[in-house]
Amino acid sequence: MPLGYNACTMQRNMTIFLVVIALMVALIGVGLVLSVRAVTQPISAVNSNLATQVASILNPTPTVLPDPITLIHEVRALSRLETMQYTLEKVITAEVGQGTLDFLFGDQLLLIAHGEVIAGVDLEKIGADDITVEEDGRVVIVLPRAEIFIAALDNEKTYVYDRDIGLLRKAEIGLESEARRVAQSEFEKAATEDGIMEQAQVNAENFLYRFLRSIGVQDVRFETAPIPEFAPTATPLS
Repeated sequence: MPLGYNACTMQRNMTIFLVVIALMVALIGVGLVLSVRAVTQPISAVNSNLATQVASILNPTPTVLPDPITLIHEVRALSRLETMQYTLEKVITAEVGQGTLDFLFGDQLLLIAHGEVIAGVDLEKIGADDITVEEDGRVVIVLPRAEIFIAALDNEKTYVYDRDIGLLRKAEIGLESEARRVAQSEFEKAATEDGIMEQAQVNAENFLYRFLRSIGVQDVRFETAPIPEFAPTATPLS
């Protein structure tokens, strides 16, 4: 075999050997870098968390508690908070002189009454003792009980549908007015029985919760004022 051919073959083999050695060294270097990075990352995370905890201890975030007096002024400024409205219709019968001879002396009318009942919470009744701020910043508000603000007829829609006056009788003065008074009372009674007070209380709490959040109060709890107890009165013996 020629001497020149052997020299070329040996040179090629040496080149391949050196390339393989270089690749192995590169792979070992990459592995060492990944290992070091995997070890140092948890240590960096621990150091970062420790630094954050130390900073929070040395420079604590101040807790700002709401001022009860300011809250009282903000809430009372809402005054009479109307939170529930009913629109009602009712047929009222008013009559006098009814009986066997009502066709002679009777007077009867049918009133178609329309009206509304509005309920809410009177926030002007809130006093200094009704708003407290707990140590954790929670605001506790004792709300007055819901009440009826308006129970009124809509005079434009209320009308006398029919009236029957006896042959020997003049129209009873004030009969229609009495029918209207009864209708207004019936509206209030019907709305109360249907739960207008309870719904007005819930709506007031929901409204105030959103209002207080808008002025920076983060946590609030509502309580309802107890029903006032009336002491019995003694009747003196005659």
